[in-house]
This record gives sequence, structure tokens and C-alpha cells, in this order.
Amino acid sequence: MKNTVLVSGGAGFIGSHVSVELIEAGFDIVVADNFSNCDLTCFKGVKKITGRDDIPLEVMDFCDASATKALFAKYPIDAVIHFAAFKAVGESVQEPVMYYKNNLLSFLNVLEAAQDKGGCNVLFSSSATVYGEPDKVPVTEETPRKPAASPYGNTKKMCEDILQDCVKASNGAIKGILLRYFNPIGAHPSALIGELPRGVPNNLVPFITQTAVGKRECLNIFGNDYPTPDGTCLRDYIDIVDLAKAHVCAVKRMLDGKMAQPCEVFNIGTGRPLSVLELVNAFEKVNGVKLNYRFAPRREGDVTAIWADPAKANEQMGWKATRSIEETLKAAWAWECHLKTTYGNE
Repeated sequence: MKNTVLVSGGAGFIGSHVSVELIEAGFDIVVADNFSNCDLTCFKGVKKITGRDDIPLEVMDFCDASATKALFAKYPIDAVIHFAAFKAVGESVQEPVMYYKNNLLSFLNVLEAAQDKGGCNVLFSSSATVYGEPDKVPVTEETPRKPAASPYGNTKKMCEDILQDCVKASNGAIKGILLRYFNPIGAHPSALIGELPRGVPNNLVPFITQTAVGKRECLNIFGNDYPTPDGTCLRDYIDIVDLAKAHVCAVKRMLDGKMAQPCEVFNIGTGRPLSVLELVNAFEKVNGVKLNYRFAPRREGDVTAIWADPAKANEQMGWKATRSIEETLKAAWAWECHLKTTYGNE
């Protein structure tokens, strides 16, 4: 009998890629999303890539406790991967109440529904933002968490603590894994799913591709006076397909009873730092496209430099990032070109 995984926020950028990898790994999935920051494009792409037209889709909001409990009652859920959260650092600084309300309440409702069900395996989509401005890099899972640089980062820290407390109180009924992502970028090699922000992108790569395709006039690089080799921030950019595969490894680890402790933490990154300017230059080189960009003032909430030490995930989960930055940026551009061909420059 197949295990069933609930993917909350499963129609979005990360959720859609994880859905593909779960299906290809032999899992049944249930996708649930309120479509507040996405549309049906990627969900339809998942069905095309996998050849599965029967994927259950529930249109609902995880901030609705009764709807969340009804969802857990409707399906035989063995594990839940929680993506249903707002995720833009800059927006969270401007709209902190919106971020705290959505990101905390949605996760609390998932955990309450899991408790009511008698237990569940919970995989939480966390972030490297919990490390704040680290004292040294690369960061390991033992690196102290710092005061968050943004309300978004603070919601990730708070949800981590909530899950750990719930696991501790559940007497083994709830098990948890926290995956701390670094900077997911790219698209599926099929160019049928990718990052599709509504309005002006908050993330770098979709802003790059939209500028390259002519949808945006100019790319802003926020800050060129950081204490880094070229003055721009250093980040750990991980291919979205590599990231999605990490979720499959984590779910299998929970379901196969291989966890070393009831709640585990893993960094999901490449371990290779790349500056914002290096990423822009790499995109231009690999795709033969010239970008119009300019340097803008620093953005509140951004840290100077952070990248992962992924050794723990490599050794204990058997997962490793394998895709090159060139492959990733080619896929991101192919996705943007697919969107233009399909929908025009809307």
C-alpha cells in the first residue's frame, strides 16, 4: 500500500516540484492550496510531467482550522509537508501582522489536526534565515540561531520551536523534520513548472528572467558595498529539483523509522557561495542574454553572507545537491521563455 503525503501550499513553486518528485518516488499525494500567491499553472504542469490526471486538489486555507481538520479526516495522510506560508523578506518587514497571522496560524492548525488524527509525520519548510547574520560561515545545524532579520525569518524560528515542542509532548505520535533551505532557484528541466510570482517578484532569479525577457525594465541589485569580494551579498543557491529530492529523502527517513531522534534538523544547500553579481553574470553567460541592471541601496532584512555546510544531510539522509548553476540558470530561462510563448508578456 502506498503512503499518502499531504503537500500544503502544493501548487506553488517549491510545492509543485516536490509533488513531482514524490509521485516519481511512488507516493500518493494530496495537494492543498488557497492560491493566494499562485494559480493553476504549476499544478497543471505537475500533471503533465507525471502523466497523472488524478492528483487530488483541495482548494482551502490552512488558516481555517475546521477546513484543515476536515482535510485530515478525508484522506489517509501518513506525512504532511508544510509549505503554506508567505515568504518574501521585504514584504514581511512592511506587513508583519499579515506574516505572523498567516504563517503561525496555518502551521498551528496543521499540528492540531495531526494531533486530533492521533499523530503524523511532519516535514516543515524552514529557512536559513533562522541563522540571522551568522558569526562564521558556512553554517551547520549546530550554528546558533540569531534574532531574525525580518518578521518572515522570525515566523520560521517560531514554527521550528512549535514543532519541536509538539513532538516532545506527543509521546512519539508526531515526528518532525526541519529542512532549512538556503536559496531555491531554477525550474524543472521540462520547463513545465517553475517560479511564477504574482506581480513584481520578491526573489532574484524571476526578476532576472523577467528583465531578460523584457517584462521588467531593469534589475535592481540591492547593495554593492557589502564586505564581500565584489560588494554584493553571498548566498547558497540551490537548484529547485535538488531541493525537491531532499524532501523525498526526508519523508522516506520518517516513514522508514530511520530518524536518530523524534525531531531532526537538516541544512539543504550546496555548500558553494555565489554572489548576487556572480549569479547575474553566470545567467548572462550561460543563456547568451544581456541584462539591464543597476545597483540600488541595501534592502532591509538582507544578511551579508550565508551558505550551508550540508554534510549532515549528505551523510545521514543520503542526499546531495548535484545540479550545476549553469543547468539551473538554463532551466530558469527555459521556463520564462515557455511562459512568454504560452501567455505572452502579461
